[in-house]
Amino acid sequence: MVAGRGLFITLEGGEGAGKSTQLRLLGAALEQAGHLVCQTREPGGSPGADILRELLLSGRHEFAQSAEVLLHFASRAEHVARVVEPALASGAFVVCDRYYDSTMVYQGYGLGAEKGMIRALSGMIGLVPDLTIMLDVSVETTLRRMALRGGAQDRYERLGAAFFERIREGFLEVAAEAPARCVVLSGEAAVEEVAAGIWRIVSERLSP
Repeated sequence: MVAGRGLFITLEGGEGAGKSTQLRLLGAALEQAGHLVCQTREPGGSPGADILRELLLSGRHEFAQSAEVLLHFASRAEHVARVVEPALASGAFVVCDRYYDSTMVYQGYGLGAEKGMIRALSGMIGLVPDLTIMLDVSVETTLRRMALRGGAQDRYERLGAAFFERIREGFLEVAAEAPARCVVLSGEAAVEEVAAGIWRIVSERLSP
């Protein structure tokens, strides 16, 4: 982390891992500790990026794999330029629900897109998280929690158990390849217990 800049923290994991809930709790804990906080999410996170999010998640059109990857990174480039970088420059702690690890896992591991292309585009974005917390849950938990959500499912939520198994394995492999940045934490426990685990991890990174 550059002096004077904030900390960029990403939360990753499959469907039903609890990322959105934990993002809100971590943001509140950071604010209570006296930090300026920016909570955001991908795909989307800014007005322009949200336009691309709707295209990607609606399932109205089946894009070619390379086009889908490029759309994710177009959304990401807009989000980083408009939201993430300005917040970091102001000294804020940016907590983001998904980032480029999700593109690698969902498009690369899950849907078979070219991983080398995703790595190259991640490098072009140029912004590496200071800390990534991977929330890991079983496929059984994923399916059960998705069923409890109700409402319309996005295109990823409509895919089957085999897809979610590839997603889980992909996140664990990505974490193993970047141990200095990524910490795997079980998301199976009660919400409060998971939140306490995340706060312990983040506090360690905040310690001088």
